[in-house]
Amino acid sequence: MHNSDRIAVSFLGLLGMCLMACVGEADAPGEEQADAVEQGFLTRNALTPSALTANRSATQALTEGPLTSAAIAGNEEVMSALRDPLARDFLSYAVGCALPAEQSVEFSLDGEVYVVEGDIGVAPEWGRAHGHCNARCQGWISACILARINHLGERVPISMRGKNKALESDAAERAAFPLREATYFGDLFAPEPRRYACKSPGSTLISRVCGGTGVDTDGCIVDVLGDCDDVCHDPASDGSFPNCAADGRTISTTVTVFRQ
Repeated sequence: MHNSDRIAVSFLGLLGMCLMACVGEADAPGEEQADAVEQGFLTRNALTPSALTANRSATQALTEGPLTSAAIAGNEEVMSALRDPLARDFLSYAVGCALPAEQSVEFSLDGEVYVVEGDIGVAPEWGRAHGHCNARCQGWISACILARINHLGERVPISMRGKNKALESDAAERAAFPLREATYFGDLFAPEPRRYACKSPGSTLISRVCGGTGVDTDGCIVDVLGDCDDVCHDPASDGSFPNCAADGRTISTTVTVFRQ
């Protein structure tokens, strides 16, 4: 994952949502956030069903319109769902994955102003004036969220790669993050969310997401389908696995994580 003005590495997690009042308390540019590397992580709770994902009409209302402040504020179905704290959490994860760092979504609820920051930018088209999030968009956001889960809630630097412009990497990043962990894909927007991963052959690094040793993946928050060599096409030039099979179909929106 590479952007010309920032380090192409994610410290697991999203900055998420905060009240407008807390914006001024953040570190000033050039201090601890000098490299614009994310500080945080996502836990298993990121995948908890919420009023926004369990309510099909709310999910449809969200994805059929643009991911902008005006569209969110003007959508009664979405705003009603956002009264659920878990729904606000999911929106923060979705915005962080979908939109680039220079974009954000703002809305007011019960007298509080929430600002949700973009970060990775795997589906920037959703944030345009007449945008929407189709199946491919939902696939990229789902894979991005799944790739950033941490079982223990620890801060672990990762490199996210795949066939998406936002996930492009350069030689320096690939050299700094040589250890392939796993590939993630699925659909968190579906009526029955689909959460999949496959392991890089011989790697136990998926313990970051699953817990345990990374060898026995029983009980993992994602369904580990085996080695990526068995369920995906041959790796791309950056080492990421494309086109992985699940549910009798091939999924092209995949994110492969590499570690130091």
